[in-house]
Amino acid sequence: MDTVNIKFSNKKSPTFIQDLKKQVNDYFKENNLSKKADTRMIVKTFVMLLMTFGPYAMIMSNQFSIWEMWGLCLVMGVGVAGIGFSVSHDALHGAYSSNNKVNTALGLTFDLMGANGYLWKITHNVIHHTYTNIQGIDEDLEVSPLLRLSPESEHKPIHKFQHLYGFATYSLSTIFWVFVKDYKYLLQKDLGPYENIKHPKGEVALMIFMKIIYYTYMIVLPLIFLNVVWWQFVIGFLTIHLVAGTILGVIFQLAHVVEDTEHFTNKHTSVMEDAWLIHEMKTTANFGRSNKLLCWYVGGLNFQIEHHLFPKVCSIHYPKISPIVERVANEHGIPYNHQPTLSSAIASHYKMLKIYGQGEGVNQGELVSQAS
Repeated sequence: MDTVNIKFSNKKSPTFIQDLKKQVNDYFKENNLSKKADTRMIVKTFVMLLMTFGPYAMIMSNQFSIWEMWGLCLVMGVGVAGIGFSVSHDALHGAYSSNNKVNTALGLTFDLMGANGYLWKITHNVIHHTYTNIQGIDEDLEVSPLLRLSPESEHKPIHKFQHLYGFATYSLSTIFWVFVKDYKYLLQKDLGPYENIKHPKGEVALMIFMKIIYYTYMIVLPLIFLNVVWWQFVIGFLTIHLVAGTILGVIFQLAHVVEDTEHFTNKHTSVMEDAWLIHEMKTTANFGRSNKLLCWYVGGLNFQIEHHLFPKVCSIHYPKISPIVERVANEHGIPYNHQPTLSSAIASHYKMLKIYGQGEGVNQGELVSQAS
């Protein structure tokens, strides 16, 4: 496949980068720790799988009332999001284990939830992590034409109201993913910086196979075996997705579309003004770092700065290396964006939805025109 040539400056290579990598590596060496999953992560994995497939088994047993089954659907939705945060995400980044076979196997949990791991690794691991908050390339800024998530995005009249409907839009994210998004990406000629993309036949076959598995156990089997009418099934199915979609959509937006994070565009030049690592610091934010339950449930995704800098380090370690990253950043005058709580991060995101919806918000970062 061909690629759009976006380059990060090699003229700015501050000692911050070397100092940061050294101090984080020293932390693992001095504490004799692996950068991959430990017992805590393994336990969390089983809990999330149980939270998802435990309620599913209970529902399929036909031993519960319709209201009890609806309650189990709510729990299942929380579990689906948890698997995405705490199992699939690390595995697909190669951060769960040093054994690629383990990462591949656990990465299939993503497909079991109805999404496709192969396409996600392209749009998230490669495109989003490399070209964070660059309008026109970062696919995470294009979640819906109803949303304007960057000051560089096209403004439409409906965006004026996005702060009112934005969070509801997020609730549709997983159901859109299951039925539309993967197929849309698969059929696109261009994807992010990639042009004339051709997907391996084996990956396409695996995607179709896993989609059939998902549709079978989530739709076909319940319609055949559950003692419910079709509209009751639809309510339960939508409940699972609305819960999971809301949680996933909100958490991911709090990392990049909040106050102080910068946005860029590739419209005028293909050369960025900063080194890649500095770019990540400017475009990413943490939140709720002292909230232990949040840290446990979202798999460290509230430590997005550490995740973007060290994506192959298991998320279970982010709370410990976060103070190191913040200290080194402060020493070198590099921004370390963070919101103290989950609620303050949500409020900040709401504020930016309102600002970008009005067509306001001058671009906070500029691409520089210089010879490559």
